[in-house]
Amino acid sequence: MRAQKITLATLALVAGLSLTACQGGDDNAASGNDSGSSSSSSENSGDNSSASGSNASSTGDKSTITESAEGSGGGQISTGTCKTSNLSVSGTHGMGEGTFTVAFKNTGGDVCTLKGFPGVDLKADSGKGALSAERSKLAAPAVTLKADEETRFTLHYPRNDTGGSGLDIVTLVVTPPNETHSKNLPVSINLPVSDSAVGAVTVDPVGTGKQ
Repeated sequence: MRAQKITLATLALVAGLSLTACQGGDDNAASGNDSGSSSSSSENSGDNSSASGSNASSTGDKSTITESAEGSGGGQISTGTCKTSNLSVSGTHGMGEGTFTVAFKNTGGDVCTLKGFPGVDLKADSGKGALSAERSKLAAPAVTLKADEETRFTLHYPRNDTGGSGLDIVTLVVTPPNETHSKNLPVSINLPVSDSAVGAVTVDPVGTGKQ
């Protein structure tokens, strides 16, 4: 479900090697990698076919991936745990630096529930390798979502105050709690290239923080 954890320094090295190899090639090579080969994307390749009708857009600081699935009970019955196919995923930078808020919206038509930590893998612009966010120590509440309702969680990451160019994260691979299928969310996050920063990338459980 989640990519193998590697250090930021390794991610930066992979990104640099990839960019060097691509010089003089097609400008769209990097974007082609975006659908490529992280462990999360490979393990969740089954979700790609179910999400082929999705529309993804990125405007300013806000990114959105939406997928709709018609409910079977007219919004009146509970279908249990929310499935990836019945959730849209959107994100925006928080009020303070070093936070990114991700929202799950129930597009399935019926009531479903979420409880626990989402899986979040951060992919660099090279499209190869990923850094997995660690879980915070917050308790996870149970969240019930009616049709078109949404809930959020927060990703925390260290600011790049090193004076260097840092590492550009362009995609979050987001997996809802108790699910095995993921969705890719386009982002623009810059991390310092430091092994000590790895543990500083954390994710809160769904339903915590400002809702």
